[in-house]
Amino acid sequence: ELGPVLTAFMVTGRVGAAMCAEIGTMKVTEQIDAIRSMAVNPKNYLIAPRFIAGIIMVPLLTIFCILMGILGGYLISTYFFHMSSATYFSPMPLHITRFDIIAGAVKSIIFGILLVTICCYKGMKTKGGAEGVGKATTNSVVISYVSILISDFLITLALNALHLKIKYDWHL
Repeated sequence: ELGPVLTAFMVTGRVGAAMCAEIGTMKVTEQIDAIRSMAVNPKNYLIAPRFIAGIIMVPLLTIFCILMGILGGYLISTYFFHMSSATYFSPMPLHITRFDIIAGAVKSIIFGILLVTICCYKGMKTKGGAEGVGKATTNSVVISYVSILISDFLITLALNALHLKIKYDWHL
């Protein structure tokens, strides 16, 4: 549950802010107008690759984040609490279900779409020079964080309702 949210926060803070600042700087220095004047669609040239990267990389980074969390828990458990590896790993299949993996993947993809869309949109709408770039970047990160939290809540509600319906309708 927490892996996709934390990963999306890290990506938003680092990559989302950089995307917004870069596109915003291009906007206020009229580089986007120069791209248009060369008959190139700036959305296809600047935003589409970032969008695809967000959809691919946020889920991959979520997997990495979850694996590092498991490894960290294992190291703490074995070295500080002298727990055996079998004791640590044996209950995992009982507590991690296919539904958890699907929910994490769905959340990661949606978070990737959200953060790239918000940060690129704010970058494209930047006005007012360097000060405007700073404000747009801050706004994009804050709006992305809030959107991630709200969408996490709504996705969790929807997936849990779906899971209960499937579980009781199909007697799984």
